[in-house]
Amino acid sequence: MPPLRLAILGCGGMARSHASRFDSVKNRVQIVAAVDVLPDRAKAVADLIPGCRPAQDYRQVLDDVDAVLVVLPHHLHHPVGMDCLAHGKHVLMEKPLANTEAECLDLIAASKKASRVLMVAYCMRFHPLVTRMKELIAAKTYGQCFQVSIWTEQHTQREPDSWMCRASTLGGGQLFSHGCHYIDILLWYLGAPVKGVHVGSNCCTPWMEREGTSNVTLTFENGAMGYHFGTWGARGSRLRYSFHAHCEQGMIEAAISEGKLYFHQGKEATLLMTAEAAKPTDAEMAHFLDCIETGREPITNGPESLQGLRLIWRLYEAEEKNAIADLRGLGLAQAQR
Repeated sequence: MPPLRLAILGCGGMARSHASRFDSVKNRVQIVAAVDVLPDRAKAVADLIPGCRPAQDYRQVLDDVDAVLVVLPHHLHHPVGMDCLAHGKHVLMEKPLANTEAECLDLIAASKKASRVLMVAYCMRFHPLVTRMKELIAAKTYGQCFQVSIWTEQHTQREPDSWMCRASTLGGGQLFSHGCHYIDILLWYLGAPVKGVHVGSNCCTPWMEREGTSNVTLTFENGAMGYHFGTWGARGSRLRYSFHAHCEQGMIEAAISEGKLYFHQGKEATLLMTAEAAKPTDAEMAHFLDCIETGREPITNGPESLQGLRLIWRLYEAEEKNAIADLRGLGLAQAQR
């Protein structure tokens, strides 16, 4: 089978990061174009990849590719994704899928009509520490899991007029833009949510129109609780990226930034496994290629990713009313993969 021809649409910092992580699938995919409205950025990415050409308009390259990796500002996900699907291209969409439910539903319907893969780039689903923690929780290796806590602490600052700072183009605040990764993980780990609260603030992140720091607490049908603390204002951190799963017999810790998975019981800590600390975008791309080649549904497909966004929108709505959000009836599939 010839390599899949792929174009990277959007050549900011994230695209350069993706461009450096195709080594493990280099025999299965050919990056033929790097597209950005700023020609210098397109050229900078194209120069990293043999045989890749720069372009300023994605429509100039659609006839030459089979699929696209969309790494554009969030408000462009819907129009560009719809156009690519209409031209029969498979789409790997950087998170979030789109900024509104109507836009998400449009993209899902368009992918079905075109019989093309639409996958959301929730790369943490492919992190070996995260997937192993999922397996241990599902198997009740250490008894029932009753709480999962996720911390993501980083410093992400842009100029106040950047699309990343405005709620209308970002789609919300830190929770919607970055926390959607970890809401997705909490749903994957713990199942159907029942209720929850969100408290956000842009204190000490004044560049953000909406929250730069976010706290989420969720309760699930099985009685377990999920917690996510995220901030783009961290000037220092010890936890950085860390997952804690409290079980009846002890706690599983995924120290993502260290690349280590532990089991804690009392004062004893057992190292369960190690993994590369980098984001697993190579495994994510391999899964995208698998789905195109086999016709199977991605594990981070459109309908499932929409459930996490619906949860976030309900949390935002309840926060405005100083209320607890009712999270039942999100349409979340009961069979967690």
